[in-house]
Amino acid sequence: MLNHYVHIGNPWKSVLAAVLSLLLSPCGFGQGLHFSQYYHAPLLLSPANAGLMNEKDFRLGAQYRDQWKNIPAPFKTYSLFGDTKLFKGDYGNNWMGLGLAWFNDKAGDGELSLTRFDAAIAYHLMMGETTMLSLGLQGGMGQRTVNYDKLSFNEQWDGFRFNFAQANGELNGLVRTGYFDVGAGINLAFFPNPYSYFKVGISAAHVNRPIETFYGEPVNQIGIRPTLNLEGIFAVNESFSFSPSLYFTTQKAAYELLFGSLTTTMVGGSPQVPTNLILGGFYRWGEAAIAVFGMEFGEVKILSSYDYTTSSLKTHSQSGGAWEISFVYQGHYEPGPRGRNVINCPRF
Repeated sequence: MLNHYVHIGNPWKSVLAAVLSLLLSPCGFGQGLHFSQYYHAPLLLSPANAGLMNEKDFRLGAQYRDQWKNIPAPFKTYSLFGDTKLFKGDYGNNWMGLGLAWFNDKAGDGELSLTRFDAAIAYHLMMGETTMLSLGLQGGMGQRTVNYDKLSFNEQWDGFRFNFAQANGELNGLVRTGYFDVGAGINLAFFPNPYSYFKVGISAAHVNRPIETFYGEPVNQIGIRPTLNLEGIFAVNESFSFSPSLYFTTQKAAYELLFGSLTTTMVGGSPQVPTNLILGGFYRWGEAAIAVFGMEFGEVKILSSYDYTTSSLKTHSQSGGAWEISFVYQGHYEPGPRGRNVINCPRF
């Protein structure tokens, strides 16, 4: 099986064994896709976020995460997404949202990889003057790959070295497995005045419990992954606002809790086309403290963050955690005020 690992006689042995057991065990194919900047991965967070924009008509984004660079099995995660509004009507109070997203995650010497293509559809319905309900569905394809030719196994140890000419007792070459995935989500947003906005979102990924395996048996049935997201935007004045948020998700025996806030300060431009400085701090429970720095230039927002490891892994990772960068562009299809700024809440 895949948990026949390379023989290592140095201090990295216990760390590598633990990491590889998570990455390559047939019963646990590794960490799920995740970003510290979850607020810039709206379609990964919930399909109900597709097209959820107040002033803008469409949104494009990209994200990159480099995690655990200083240990033998680092993760690299990539994301591209786009979503848009449809059927806004004359007043823009209700609309449909459509979104597409691509994700890729790669780790370890065997290049264990997850690639996902997702499509999301949502409908956003005003429930009175200060409340909006959003419902979303997601469907997509996932594919796992691993390259056995880049891994070493016990059967290849000849007493002196690993002999790659010997059979590994496993599979050979690049091996793939794929599955169809389904998710759903619901958001409830509340905006009592132009200076405050609050949203609670609940979603569930893998509701069809897809199966992935590199073998016929045993199989790994992916557990349903519920997610809770709370976020707010509170404007102190035209030049300063803060955005606290919380993200919690769990799957089988694992969970992740992340919370903190961003602050946005206008340092140039105008309220219509601002240049904003963005600073923030977050904490991933029991794992990392996260610092965020970014700029917003009109319709373009760029954020960079760094996870400083606070768990026991910091000894082996030299306190290094993860570096992440994201890019989001929001725009209009056509100029003009028709159907815009009618919802009484801050800019998303």
